[in-house]
Amino acid sequence: MATIGIFFGSDTGQTRKVAKLIHQKLDGIADAPLDVRRATREQFLSYPVLLLGTPTLGDGELPGVEAGSQYDSWQEFTNTLSEADLTGKTVALFGLGDQLNYSKNFVSAMRILYDLVIARGACVVGNWPREGYKFSFSAALLENNEFVGLPLDQENQYDLTEERIDSWLEKLKPAVL
Repeated sequence: MATIGIFFGSDTGQTRKVAKLIHQKLDGIADAPLDVRRATREQFLSYPVLLLGTPTLGDGELPGVEAGSQYDSWQEFTNTLSEADLTGKTVALFGLGDQLNYSKNFVSAMRILYDLVIARGACVVGNWPREGYKFSFSAALLENNEFVGLPLDQENQYDLTEERIDSWLEKLKPAVL
């Protein structure tokens, strides 16, 4: 087992594709990505480093049945983590959103995961600058005007995804390797 676990929730399959791309770029230092609807709490807690990916649905929600997804996802999985101790774990987040059609909640679901893991004692790394995106609001922005993780827009900036992932992974290396 590798020391890095990649977990994702997906509604349309785009987050799964990004998780697989990240895994490929990590070239053997991370285990294969796990969809949270198939993952267990024990699997999640077994990794000292977690890369967590989510799309944003509706009004800035995590994917899950309550948000209109067909399947269980992050909404349901986070319930299993209510008592989890993430102290000593390093977490990096990536989120997918559409900054033009969902400008009022661009990648806001990343903030939900951020708040959850911070409250459970994890150290979050991998903030990303706001520059290069056009949206009206994102709950995923911190006070320093950086995102809590890597925002990706597969609808409007697909051509920037791979470059952004490469830069983000390079930024993560000192914290996760």
